[in-house]
Amino acid sequence: MSRKPELRGRAARLARLFPAGRARQAARTPFVLLVVLLLGGGLIGLLVLNSALSEGSFKLDDLQKQTKNLTDEEQALQRDIDAYSAPDALQRRAHELGMVPGGDPVFLGPDGTVKGVPSPAALRQTTVPPAPEALGTQSAGAPAPTPTGSATATAPAASAPVTAAGPTPTPSLTPGTAPTTTPGR
Repeated sequence: MSRKPELRGRAARLARLFPAGRARQAARTPFVLLVVLLLGGGLIGLLVLNSALSEGSFKLDDLQKQTKNLTDEEQALQRDIDAYSAPDALQRRAHELGMVPGGDPVFLGPDGTVKGVPSPAALRQTTVPPAPEALGTQSAGAPAPTPTGSATATAPAASAPVTAAGPTPTPSLTPGTAPTTTPGR
């Protein structure tokens, strides 16, 4: 037999605004569902984010391995380039192709005079250093092997020797013509 005391004035007006009894529990249900949905959505979002980060980590690892392999390949190619561009390797390859070293250089002055004594390239005999692979199998005093089928560096027997004592012969000019001294033409 308990009876609630009657409210008067302002309290009575406020009490009429709030539903009584069962209605209060019904108002809590949407709030609880909202909180559960937010928590569930947050957990699913974290799971998706974690999976994406793991996938990105695997891709990063693969890319780092690929970068390392490409860097190693680049270094190996650079070593090959350095080996092929070394002076002794260039000389060996030129000799294999039948090339011979040039003679003494001659310079032309601005007035058309020749400075220096030229010598033919074919008269020079040079020794070609052995290939790096052949150094391990060859003795120190043995001559370098010459490749087969290549031209020799000796002068042909029919060529005339050039003497180094006098100036080089110049072509005779007909009267009325003068040599041009314009550089670059």
